[in-house]
Amino acid sequence: MDENGAAPDVEDSGLHDKLPISGLYENWFLDYASYVILERAVPAIEDGLKPVQRRIMHALNEMDDGRFNKVANVVGSSMQYHPHGDASIYDAIVNIGQKELLFDTQGNWGDIRTGDGAAAARYIEVRLSRFGKDVVFNDDTTEWQLSYDGRKREPITLPVKFPLLLTLGVEGIAVGLSTKILPHNFCELIEASIGILQGKEVTIYPDFLTGGLVDVSNYNDGHRGGKVRVRAKIEEEDKKMLVIRDIPFGTTTTSLIESIIKANDAGKIKIKKVVDNTAADVEIQVHLAPGVSPDITMDALYAFTECEVSISPNACIIIAEKPHFVGVTDILKYNTQQTVHLLQRELEIKRLELLEKILYGSLEKIFIENRIYRDIEECETFEAVIRTIDKGLEPFKPQFYREITDDDIVALTEIRIKRISKYDSFKADELMRKWEADLAETEDNLAHITRFAIEYFRDLLKKYGKNRGRRTEIRAFNQIAANIVAANNQKLYVNRAEGFVGYGLKKDEYVMDCSDIDDIIVFRGDGRCVVTKVQDKVFVGKDIIYCAVFVKNDERKVYNVVYVDGKTGVSYAKRFQVTAVTRDREYDLTQGTPKSKITYFTANDNGEAEIITVNLQAQSKAKVKQFDYNFAELLIKNRSAMGNILTKYPVRKITLKAAGRSTLGGVDMWFDPIIGRLNRDERGEYLGNFGPSDNIVVIYKDGSYELTNFDLTNHYEPHEVLLVKKFDTKLPITAIYFDGGQKQHFIKRFNIETSSLDKKFLFISDAKNSKLILASTDVRPRLEIVYPKTAQKEQSTEEYLVEDMVDIRGWRAQGNRIPNDKFKDIRWLEPLAVPTEEPAETVTGEAPDDDNAEEATEETANALEENTVIPTEPEDETEASAADGDEESKTKSETKPKKDKKGPDSKKQLGLFE
Repeated sequence: MDENGAAPDVEDSGLHDKLPISGLYENWFLDYASYVILERAVPAIEDGLKPVQRRIMHALNEMDDGRFNKVANVVGSSMQYHPHGDASIYDAIVNIGQKELLFDTQGNWGDIRTGDGAAAARYIEVRLSRFGKDVVFNDDTTEWQLSYDGRKREPITLPVKFPLLLTLGVEGIAVGLSTKILPHNFCELIEASIGILQGKEVTIYPDFLTGGLVDVSNYNDGHRGGKVRVRAKIEEEDKKMLVIRDIPFGTTTTSLIESIIKANDAGKIKIKKVVDNTAADVEIQVHLAPGVSPDITMDALYAFTECEVSISPNACIIIAEKPHFVGVTDILKYNTQQTVHLLQRELEIKRLELLEKILYGSLEKIFIENRIYRDIEECETFEAVIRTIDKGLEPFKPQFYREITDDDIVALTEIRIKRISKYDSFKADELMRKWEADLAETEDNLAHITRFAIEYFRDLLKKYGKNRGRRTEIRAFNQIAANIVAANNQKLYVNRAEGFVGYGLKKDEYVMDCSDIDDIIVFRGDGRCVVTKVQDKVFVGKDIIYCAVFVKNDERKVYNVVYVDGKTGVSYAKRFQVTAVTRDREYDLTQGTPKSKITYFTANDNGEAEIITVNLQAQSKAKVKQFDYNFAELLIKNRSAMGNILTKYPVRKITLKAAGRSTLGGVDMWFDPIIGRLNRDERGEYLGNFGPSDNIVVIYKDGSYELTNFDLTNHYEPHEVLLVKKFDTKLPITAIYFDGGQKQHFIKRFNIETSSLDKKFLFISDAKNSKLILASTDVRPRLEIVYPKTAQKEQSTEEYLVEDMVDIRGWRAQGNRIPNDKFKDIRWLEPLAVPTEEPAETVTGEAPDDDNAEEATEETANALEENTVIPTEPEDETEASAADGDEESKTKSETKPKKDKKGPDSKKQLGLFE
């Protein structure tokens, strides 16, 4: 409003020139996002540094005098270039210092393993390391710009001749994007750069200062979408304690211990206490509760605590003033070629400097030896002096690589008389020859720049590669099923009549122990089954006949069922497995007709098939009112299969007559030497087919053996194991070892006489420096020994049959000495075949009892007369209805079981129905 109360004219007010708020916001936001991305959070590919890091390095280089500087002073100097607060500069200095590469540090700089922070800036000191000086700085090859206030100059990027970005790693969050490049090993990066220059394909993987184990199978070259799994290194001290030696990257001993305590409080694991003894090295002791398996607890620590973490890399860097997402191999190739380019520029500068030195030295030599300086005595003006010297140099100008300028001549006039009088022509010639040799070497390096770059990298490796070996062990990890390793922290109850299950029904029937992450399988009397997640209390339907913890893909668990069809009244018998289902979906085990119901049910953990007695109703027309039925005669099919007709007559009751044995064969087992775990997935070395009483023998490199069961949760450290085999009491162990006490090699053969599981027995000498050389479980092994060349004879090789060298004795026996102990190499050869034995005479079983045979014949005749099917061949079996699309399962003589540690008894009869 104007002073008269009238509205101002829009055209006169200039409002048409103003932008709307939305436009201002868009421009400001883009400016802010660009600033954060380019100037704060994301590193440049040229030197791998963020702006604050680059300014710190420049400030330190400006301050460098070889002595340590207070970090507070470095922060102050860096603020001349960095337009932000001192806190960000201090944090960046500490972050670089803790990576132990670019800085030499003094004082308390904290500990990345424990999470302890560094001391205040006024208490700690820093200076550039020798490596930092060598590879990061060169004023001649640096591009400069003015600092933010225009008072000083700062580098646009530093001329780093090394893949610094991949060595240090980086993490930053900008506006709309983030970056996370994992650190890699110093020596491996140099070797990979050399490989790139040699035209080889290279692959690099992360390496962390905190050590531990890393699975890089999904690293995906550091691209977005990749992932690495990092684990703590856990050792089994004894059966009562685990010790954590290394921690995963990104965690601390404090956070890891807190995660263990939290998992214990939640009931996921069972431990007595955790003790942190970390000092120079990480040592966290995890004391186990009584009766808890160390192997299962180790897996549980990986599944439920920070002993295993997953890291997703996201390599985002600034290239040509824009953010780009690239792989670590591409970054390495760029940095390697940049190093070559910088080395070439340095050589070119050096070549030019040498040319200038040679040129000036030649001018000086000509000026003095030809006494041109005397010709200028008569000159009255400086211009005349220049012309006189130039005229004196005229005959020699063709030998110079460039034209002689007035500046060159002026430099000659500045030579002092004292220098002219003491000029030594011989020394000058020696110096010229040295410069010319350096020039020739420089030009040769320029002509073969790739060779020069390779030598440069090798020199870096030699000078700075000591004690920078890989700290994180690369290893493939097994996938841990959380529901298998979780401790049973709950108790499962069931209310059969009302149809509720859960761990909150403490007044109802106890079923079994379970964990709060388990799934529960429930079978009801109406012929339906459902799998649901265990809860405090959940309704699953009335008339529950069976419930238990559900183990996915358990091919050993078989359910034997008899049900009556509600439409026809016919009773059917079936055997089936439930390996995979959709949670909370009901599955019908009958033909789906109303009033169908289950009349007999058992769950068998190892595929047992029992014999039942079937009693028909008295008023039925069947002549035989009672008969036996063997489930072993049934094939194991799908849960949706119809089954075989048991009888067409009404059933009064079914009772168990005799418990049966498993109809499944043993389980095939393999050992994966890479991850040190057993499996049934055909990975690694095939160990054999295992029955319930079979065990595994493990031969360790320290000269001990151990018997274990074949549980899939067993741990075998790959770097400690020499052999893993199926245990056979008759199979001899052949071992060659060095006795540190007698300084002699021995060979011994023995059978394992102990039967204790999970206990190591040392079978070689316990003297210091004793070690196991070779071990074999072959029946007739052969040995090849290579003897070195001597003054008397050439190098020779001899073969031995072990059974001729030593007899089989007790496992404590010393064995026999190796003949001619001074050998160069020793190795196994292909063993001899085991002699085949004559086949034993076949013994025919006794003829069946006549009365029993007659009784069986009569029962069969009655059954045929009454249309009661007693299946004897697979083709007699009634197929499932065509509407049901599932394929039938074949009987498996050899399957791959999964041991259910939380399941009920191996065979549990849960219904005898009238």
